[in-house]
Amino acid sequence: MKLRSTSLFILLLLFGLLAAGQGRKTGRPQLGVTLSGGGAKGLAHIGILKAIDSAGLHIDYVTGTSMGSIIGALYACGYSGDSIEQVARKINWDALLSNAASLRTMGMDEKDEYDKFAVELPWVNHAFRLPSGMLESQELWLKFSEFFFPVFRIKDFSKLPRGFKCVAADISNGEAVVMEDGEIVSAVRASMAIPTVFTAVEYQGRKMVDGGIVRNFPVRDAKKMGADFVIGSNVSGSLLSKEKITNAFQVLLQIAFFREDEDTRKEKQLCDIYIGHSLDDYSTGSFGSSKEIIDEGIEVGRKMYPVFKRLADSLNRIYGPDKRHAPCVPKVHSVKITESEVNGLSRTGKTFFMRRMQFIHGEWYDAASLAKHIRAAFGTRYYQKIVYRLEPLTDTTARIIFDIEEHPFTFAKLGIHYNSFSGISVLSNLTSRNFFTPYSRSMVTLNVGENMRIRGEHVQYFGKFKNFSANAMIQAEQVNINTFNNYKQEGIYRQKYFKSELNIRRTWNNKASLGLGTRFEVLGYSPDLASSLEARGSSSFTNSYLFFNYNTLSNNIYPRKGLKLHAEAGYIYNSNPRFHFYNRGTALDMDSIGASFDNFLRTSLSASNYTPISRKITLMQQVQAGINFNDHQGFLNGYYIGGLSGNELRNQITFAGVEEGSLYTSSAAALQIGVRYQMYSSIFLTGRANLLYHDFINTNSKYQLSGYLTGYALTFGYNFLMGPLEISAMYCDQSRKLRPYINLGIAF
Repeated sequence: MKLRSTSLFILLLLFGLLAAGQGRKTGRPQLGVTLSGGGAKGLAHIGILKAIDSAGLHIDYVTGTSMGSIIGALYACGYSGDSIEQVARKINWDALLSNAASLRTMGMDEKDEYDKFAVELPWVNHAFRLPSGMLESQELWLKFSEFFFPVFRIKDFSKLPRGFKCVAADISNGEAVVMEDGEIVSAVRASMAIPTVFTAVEYQGRKMVDGGIVRNFPVRDAKKMGADFVIGSNVSGSLLSKEKITNAFQVLLQIAFFREDEDTRKEKQLCDIYIGHSLDDYSTGSFGSSKEIIDEGIEVGRKMYPVFKRLADSLNRIYGPDKRHAPCVPKVHSVKITESEVNGLSRTGKTFFMRRMQFIHGEWYDAASLAKHIRAAFGTRYYQKIVYRLEPLTDTTARIIFDIEEHPFTFAKLGIHYNSFSGISVLSNLTSRNFFTPYSRSMVTLNVGENMRIRGEHVQYFGKFKNFSANAMIQAEQVNINTFNNYKQEGIYRQKYFKSELNIRRTWNNKASLGLGTRFEVLGYSPDLASSLEARGSSSFTNSYLFFNYNTLSNNIYPRKGLKLHAEAGYIYNSNPRFHFYNRGTALDMDSIGASFDNFLRTSLSASNYTPISRKITLMQQVQAGINFNDHQGFLNGYYIGGLSGNELRNQITFAGVEEGSLYTSSAAALQIGVRYQMYSSIFLTGRANLLYHDFINTNSKYQLSGYLTGYALTFGYNFLMGPLEISAMYCDQSRKLRPYINLGIAF
């Protein structure tokens, strides 16, 4: 921290203020605050604002760039340093500074596919386009709209509780643009649009990027606004010394900061109190260390407090007590929206957009409700950005204007998956909207690897609000399945599976869906490695079912909160078996093994719940069950027990402790309890314990006695671009074996 704060210097400053104040009508000098850019390091500015508030200094003008513009704009709108700190500590920075949206905003038909693939390539201008690598960050726009909703009527930033200006750069000519009027949400978003990281922002006919590349520390603008005395807080580091420049990247970085460093040195000379933060241990992207950066800023603020307090006391002695109330956020809780305008639509119409939002003219809306309605439309995946602005009509009414960017209708998606059970595979997907019919989604997914799978699906939406849908699906696969005897591998079967399916459903609030359907299935088995009891052949059958889905998970990968549930009850009929059975090579008839193919009922349940215990600890609970009634078909429609990753096998119940298929049963119920600890932003440690009860329905054919399984797993997880990488150690009390388990990515 650097400070020009000797007693003599403070005395000279006060004389200077006295002279400046005598030339003013009000008499009292005007105070300004300037906050530099610096990405995550800019959170340290909060501590300076808290100290200024505590000292009783009344700030008249605020200027800032990039992160300094965000913190500064909040302060200018009347938020106190304390309230800004509370906001900053609660924000999920990983979600806010990404293109990902909360899974809760997605439609029920979209949730299983959302964020599943590592790469998504849009079809634009008759070709698939590589990812831009830049963030639009829908959630960031919505969060800014929420913060600045109370001042939506103020278009002249000088009319805010504290006068405000921020700086961006015109991408066409590199000119510094001082933004002082218009939409404050767009101004702040433009000021922080780091090139190659965030998308540029349209602002009053110009395309803007981060102002830090031209004026990272805009002290001169506070002076131009009328500030007689400026407190400057700078979090950007100085140029590297020659000893620290050891590679080509550091050379390029040093060159890139030449202009900023020169400009900052000039701006520093304009400060009356200059505060330089020592944050060399952090970078502009250190949002995972936001708590520590805020704490360091608060510590600097504590050291500065005596200086601020002496300044406030001296001003009060010279000019008398400052009787002005501390600026506060205007009390605007909601507004009645009577008119609307929608810009940017070409593939979808305004009627579709407004109905997907379930937006009604003449209703009262606050920032939270507007965000909820926008997320409902965003969850359709027809749109990649939805931004709104409000234009006052009367004291109580406003017109809302939506500026929208639509998603391309077609995407190619790629991913990779490895699992101890299924081996290595490459996943590819082609998804297109409105390809066959309006208001539809069609897709084909292919799994190429040791196990081959392909699925085609078409979803058609109906109804005024598109809450009804029909889903047609066809799937074929070939999977190698290990067979076990007393938890020891005995053989390998090649399972061929085909299904065609049609269901209809009704969806509520992107959380729940209820429906019914029918699927036609064909199963074929042939042994690759013979076991004592063999089955060869195939069978076809029909399953008509009712189902209920519920999903409030925060995200698919390492969710922090929410419940995901799937319940199904079906009736198996029209079985057509073409099987031959052998015992050590000797043919068996159906009666000798007790197999028959009569109709029967089956039910299944899978429910996973996540509850945050603290900022880093999440409690996990899972219940799974599969029950057949009067089932004598043996292995055809039973349940495979084992594994940590779902979707590997048809009718799989995961179990921490044994491999996939270690147990086969026609009735099972399992309970799992786990605790996940987030060690760092992308590194997790998870412990699980589970109990399973199997073969408890006496009306079924049973190949083993009913009993219990108990097992445990400890998992190290790392979430990166290709998906989660998880390395686990599993143990089962019944098998008495410790087994490794590895999973990379998300299964087909």
